[in-house]
Amino acid sequence: MASSTIEHIVIVGGGSAGWLSAGVIAADHPHLKVTVIESPDVAPIGVGEGTWPTMRDTLRKIGVSESDFFRECDASFKQGSKFCGWRTGQESDYYFHPFVLPQGYGETNLAARWQACHAHVPFADLVSFQPHLCAHGKAPKQASTPEYAAVANYGYHLDAGKFGVFLRKHCTDKLGVTYIADHVTGIDSHENGDIAALQTRAHGRLAGDLFVDCSGMQSLLLGQHFGVAFLSQKHVLFNDTALAIQLPYPREDSPISSHTTSTAQSAGWIWDIGLPTRRGIGYVYSSAHTSDQAAQQVLHRYIGPGQDAAVRKLSFQPGYRRQFWHRNCVAIGLSAGFIEPLEASALALVELSAAMLSDDMPATRAVMDIVARRFNEAFTYRWERVIDFLKLHYVLSERRDADYWIDNRVAPERLAELLALWRHRPPSRNDFGRIDEVFPSASYQYVLYGMLFHTEHAASRHNPEQADGYFRQAAALTASMLGALPGNRALIDHIQRHGLQTI
Repeated sequence: MASSTIEHIVIVGGGSAGWLSAGVIAADHPHLKVTVIESPDVAPIGVGEGTWPTMRDTLRKIGVSESDFFRECDASFKQGSKFCGWRTGQESDYYFHPFVLPQGYGETNLAARWQACHAHVPFADLVSFQPHLCAHGKAPKQASTPEYAAVANYGYHLDAGKFGVFLRKHCTDKLGVTYIADHVTGIDSHENGDIAALQTRAHGRLAGDLFVDCSGMQSLLLGQHFGVAFLSQKHVLFNDTALAIQLPYPREDSPISSHTTSTAQSAGWIWDIGLPTRRGIGYVYSSAHTSDQAAQQVLHRYIGPGQDAAVRKLSFQPGYRRQFWHRNCVAIGLSAGFIEPLEASALALVELSAAMLSDDMPATRAVMDIVARRFNEAFTYRWERVIDFLKLHYVLSERRDADYWIDNRVAPERLAELLALWRHRPPSRNDFGRIDEVFPSASYQYVLYGMLFHTEHAASRHNPEQADGYFRQAAALTASMLGALPGNRALIDHIQRHGLQTI
């Protein structure tokens, strides 16, 4: 076993996690056999509709046409998130977390100058052009901009169900991945405890060298077979239930939002995502702070009268596995963990997991434990940072209108320490020392100062004139881009009809 060569990767479960993992591995390692077994009895969760800009690199890397992706996955452009009602709950309470860095970020203390002289303007609106593109429904590129290239940094909104089907076809047709539609009925083990093979209902025994668990929340291999513990984070992030609906547009030419809108409610928040053919809307909330009936009333009040759409309920436990790679099994996607969909971290963690697995693919079983230890260290850190960043949105709130918001004010220890530091200086790259941080320091600044966090800036640490120059640059870029960029729907319609140029 120790000297055996890794030749066959077996992925249990399809959906976005399984097929993204298959695509990345097959594209990087054409000499490996990659098999995906996907149960026809299990429907994908299918509500992860937002991505980070990293998805552009992932799709390009595995050879996907961006034009085909838009056409087949009901995709639209995403340039960030807008948070409404998180600080005070008032109608005027909003801020943006865009995907571009602030103009001149890292060159001077932008937050100090904003706080001293421009605090009447939302922080992101002053330091970045992108919130203005979002507010005007603009696309992040022009019709002449090639596939995956950008004028403004962007990710996607997409139909998660269609995305899984699209990736499956690409992986099987273009990358040589073997697809088996079958149900796993049992697991055979080697004497040392490794998984030797899967028993399937129709195809018999399926042997492999490395098994990737993408079986969703049931965590068939890592959780059920190996019994790797699940570390609940319910004490930090309270939300554990979601009600999701799909809403048609009133007209075929209705504008498509180029950002996710997250609107705070009394016991959670509502997401609102614009796809070309519909809106995806859902209320994610804490079952300890409200009832399903009350939550449904909140959701219907948000969408307005006369909207008769089917509501789908999803329940989940926020948390992650104590280990993500055990013996010859690694979990990716919901089988590794799940946290509420704030800031669209779910697909991003799938991308990061698939990339690290592929980059560090063990050549033999002998080195697998070394790779596994590194993988577990990296993703324990990443899950903890995701939790810190999501909790940041809550602990800064000034809302006192519901127990949910009052209970959410307690910060985890590491986040509390950072907040203490940020009382005297803004978040910086020194606070997040890893090259591959999940959220950069700029993201923390967007949330902190979007929520009007106060920092006592030392005068020696910033240059007001330089900061004002960057604010003028952001304003000039805003003016030029608003005039030059098409609307989000206009560019998507163009892609549907004509496609984008390839490089």
